[in-house]
Amino acid sequence: MSLKSVQDFFSVHAPEIAVIETAESSATVALAAEAHGVAPDQIAKTLCLRVGDTTMLVVAAGMRRLDNKKFRERFGGKPRMLGTEDVVELTGHPVGGVCPFGLATPLAVFCDLSLQDYDIVVPAAGATNSAVKITPQRMAELTGAEWVDVFQ
Repeated sequence: MSLKSVQDFFSVHAPEIAVIETAESSATVALAAEAHGVAPDQIAKTLCLRVGDTTMLVVAAGMRRLDNKKFRERFGGKPRMLGTEDVVELTGHPVGGVCPFGLATPLAVFCDLSLQDYDIVVPAAGATNSAVKITPQRMAELTGAEWVDVFQ
């Protein structure tokens, strides 16, 4: 699924956006920034989190850290990172390629305000060597994301 599901997502919802595949891995913020020639904070990292019975994706600027206090205030509980197997099962994407596009399971998506510092951000695209360049507003629009302030 993964890369293909993201390509299919864009072909239907935003055919003007191209999925970029690189020869080198872009599985970490540092590698992705180097591969795509952008600042590390322009990498839109996607975290798969669970609070109680609710699983969600939270997308934020690459070098920002989750603020547990802000998160608890917004979502009413402490976030728990999902394990690799759960992430792959729920999203259809491998860790390092997780993104809010072409998901195997519908999940709530939240975009952190930190993304709005940039005109263009670079989220992964379903594989450890793929990404898209997109405005934060367009990403939120395409994924039905809600804006939140939960990162430092």
